[in-house]
Amino acid sequence: MKRTYLALSLGLILSSSSLFAQGGKSAIEANFHERESISHFRYLASDELMGRDPIRPEIDAAARYIAEQFWKYGAQEILGANGYYQNIPFRLSAPPTKGEVRLGGNKFSQGDNLLVLDGPSINGEYELIVMGYGLEADYVGKDVKGKIVVTNVGAPDRLTPSDLFAAGREKLSLAQSNGAVALIEMYNIPSPWNFAARTLNRTQLTVDNTGGKASIPYIWLSDTKNESINAIGKGEIKSANIEVIGKINRDIVGKNVVAVIEGTDPKLKNEFIMLSAHYDHIGVGRPDANGDSIYNGARDNAVGTVAVINAARYFAENPPKRSILLCAWTAEEKGLLGSRYFADNPLIPLDQIIYNLNIDNGGYNDTSIITVIGFGRTSVDPLIAEATAQFGLETIADPSPEQGLYDRSDNVNFAGKGIPSPTFSLGFRAFDDEINKYYHQPGDQVDNFDLDYAVKYWKSYILTAEKIANNPARPVWQAGDKYEEAAKALYGN
Repeated sequence: MKRTYLALSLGLILSSSSLFAQGGKSAIEANFHERESISHFRYLASDELMGRDPIRPEIDAAARYIAEQFWKYGAQEILGANGYYQNIPFRLSAPPTKGEVRLGGNKFSQGDNLLVLDGPSINGEYELIVMGYGLEADYVGKDVKGKIVVTNVGAPDRLTPSDLFAAGREKLSLAQSNGAVALIEMYNIPSPWNFAARTLNRTQLTVDNTGGKASIPYIWLSDTKNESINAIGKGEIKSANIEVIGKINRDIVGKNVVAVIEGTDPKLKNEFIMLSAHYDHIGVGRPDANGDSIYNGARDNAVGTVAVINAARYFAENPPKRSILLCAWTAEEKGLLGSRYFADNPLIPLDQIIYNLNIDNGGYNDTSIITVIGFGRTSVDPLIAEATAQFGLETIADPSPEQGLYDRSDNVNFAGKGIPSPTFSLGFRAFDDEINKYYHQPGDQVDNFDLDYAVKYWKSYILTAEKIANNPARPVWQAGDKYEEAAKALYGN
């Protein structure tokens, strides 16, 4: 049977007795199927899925498995989705066999001080024009047809890693629509170039905003002292010789897996608590000392995906007052792409999503706690602490703010829109060697995971979500939080 949200819900009528369920810890314990949950966990982190890389075909098997669980447990499809999927037009771009740009007497080479991020092969000499940050206002009165547009990387107040990519996509589209032959961004920010080169000199995945059109070449050059961009701006360097050979680009359809469970309160059911976790990981890579090259991602983030699957099972049988939005994101490891696509193309109006309880993980080093990234920033923190305590777990705030974890996971795409969005993580008191032992390593497997702790983690997540979904007061940011103004703009208060 096809279950579509906003259509007449026969399922709710047939299961009306569940409307009177008391919920809470006892209901969660009674509903929970430990062996089935661990089976989900073992499958999602199995070698069969080859590390759930969004550019590998096995990612579709993972998406299908999650969708099947949503269907089996009785979660409903969302109007506007493709079944249980939100399809995403991705663009895969692999490094060229040769990438070279000559500016005056300086040579920039792929992987060294140059990165070709997108676009086709190109060869020739082209005039250069500096366009500030390459924003729409920079094009007023400028003719860039047939020229290479040169800009600073990122944009004012948009210098986080995800911002750099998002701004770059916007600038690339603008340059192409104005007739430029290529876009070169000068990497002149404090973040180390070497880190960017190691990270990006490999196959990349981006959201395709071209509408199916071929992109123009998109290049980063290292210019940490602004020497090259200043020379071009002063007219000391007027053109560039550019040679890009063997560039590979192709289209891929990504899938967010999404579903809803309608709330029971006639008014509050129009508000949604979003429960989310990314289901992708980093795939196959360098072998470890044991020759294992499959990065299974049990901690990051199969355990979180199972939490959302378990929430689907529980809330389908015990719906709370508010509606539950279930989201398994793809391509988090490629730059938070799946969640960003949903945030920009929501299937539920964002002003109806009043809270996002996200899950992401690097690992754990203390099984007596839950670490909530963003704890202390929203009004429902007491409910989180109360829920975890009922399963014998203490809730603590991020112990490693220097890692910037809040801005490195899917929650930030919704926080930026104004939605209160913490991340419910496995317990860690420091981002130490015990975390790094498994974080993005082949050793991140179910066989070395404390499964008793996993069960407590899953149950406490469900109870936390239930308490928030039934609480009469809407969650809000703490006064003065940097996302408070965005929330006021979103919710109108």
